[in-house]
Amino acid sequence: MSDLATLDALGEAAREAGEAILEIVRRGFDVERKGDQSPVTEADHAAEAVLLAALARHAPGVPVIAEEQVAAGKIPAHDDTFFLVDPLDGTKEFIRGGEDYTVNIGLIAGGVPVMGIVFSPATQRLHLGLVGEGAWLEGGGPRRPIATRELGEERVAVASKSHLSQDTIDYLDQAFGGRSPERVSVGSSLKFCIVAEGRADIYPRLSPTCEWDTAAGHAVLLAAGGRVDGPDGKPLAYDKKAYLNPGFVATAGWQAPVIGPFMRDFSGGGDIPQGV
Repeated sequence: MSDLATLDALGEAAREAGEAILEIVRRGFDVERKGDQSPVTEADHAAEAVLLAALARHAPGVPVIAEEQVAAGKIPAHDDTFFLVDPLDGTKEFIRGGEDYTVNIGLIAGGVPVMGIVFSPATQRLHLGLVGEGAWLEGGGPRRPIATRELGEERVAVASKSHLSQDTIDYLDQAFGGRSPERVSVGSSLKFCIVAEGRADIYPRLSPTCEWDTAAGHAVLLAAGGRVDGPDGKPLAYDKKAYLNPGFVATAGWQAPVIGPFMRDFSGGGDIPQGV
């Protein structure tokens, strides 16, 4: 099931979900609030319906944990192989009329992302990754392979548009020995893809995210030669309690300093930041 044919089929499904999103953009939409007060739109639901139908066709029997289904209390029983789906990552950017939002499908096996599909409807760029086989980009021409870059003199960090903090800036200064790297601000799971393409060296996230926010981009980056570590410096694993990532650092393949000492405690209540 984790093969190139399935990867291609799910890439087309992501494109179909993207077209459903763009159709809603063209006619306009309202914004609602979920129980955690994060925004949701008709586009989130429409894209998720397309992806659930496609996964039932192309990967029958494999459980799917999808963001809006979880919000509705629908979490399927599963073993160590399942899909994580975020039908519209970067909803806040989407609502603002920006382009940095994505459709995401990630396959988890034994706690590790092994297949990832990240599609940007606004730019029609499709990132695909299959760990052990490679990673690719479609958009503006034929499909081409992508890979992470070696750490050189030029240091580039990619950071969240919504969640850049002084803690993150301090961490990056330490990670590069006091040399402040150039920072590129991008929304959604595209940050993983920028590192996977060899256009940046590191992407730290020092606050919580949900697993469906990261699984697809994580898989693309792994397939391109990168790595993603949790706060303790060990590889970020999946199927955690409440499907929550406490934080992580993604790099082009080198082991960055642990992020744990720079993270704030979100366990005391309050809203958990959504998205990446």
